[in-house]
Amino acid sequence: MPPKVAPEARRELIADAVIDEIAEHGLRSVTLARIAARTGLAIGSIRHYFGDNFREVMRFTLSVLVQRVVRRRGTRATDPTSRLVDAISLVAPTTDQERRENSALIEYHVAARTDPEFASEIAKASIQGAEAMRALLRDLLADKDVSEEALRREVLLLTTLIEGFSLSSSMLPAPLDESGVRAVAEMTVRRVRDAYPPIDAG
Repeated sequence: MPPKVAPEARRELIADAVIDEIAEHGLRSVTLARIAARTGLAIGSIRHYFGDNFREVMRFTLSVLVQRVVRRRGTRATDPTSRLVDAISLVAPTTDQERRENSALIEYHVAARTDPEFASEIAKASIQGAEAMRALLRDLLADKDVSEEALRREVLLLTTLIEGFSLSSSMLPAPLDESGVRAVAEMTVRRVRDAYPPIDAG
């Protein structure tokens, strides 16, 4: 008798099949039959985990993609500079698996233009990402004289940098170079630190 597989593990296996299908053929190519072929599961088994609702499969896969990006954003660093550098560089797709996941996430972003449900999920993740970036920037610039408007612009700049890594990765034949990404992140964070005077200056 084959070993039992936890429902969440099975659902994640199905999400991985969806991610691979999107990365190779695009979002519109995903069908229950293609997922079944990739996982070796019967279509009835897939429905068992998601109900008779293909949209639920696609919603769950999007949530898995977002969770994986958030997990990559985590850092063990304690100083504000390293924490912000990690937040930028760890999100960039620097492995084959991250590149596939990134390609799938970009497809969801495109679909969100005309799909309110996807748009809502992506907007929520974007807001959370911007809030996390703002908190890291506040820590980095705690001893600097920075206006709220300037902080808002810095959040926008760093978010744009991360999105640039994401988009360029989807168009390149290989993942981004990890050391190159980290060097850019370090240079950017240094520039942010140097751009503002200390609070007690003048």
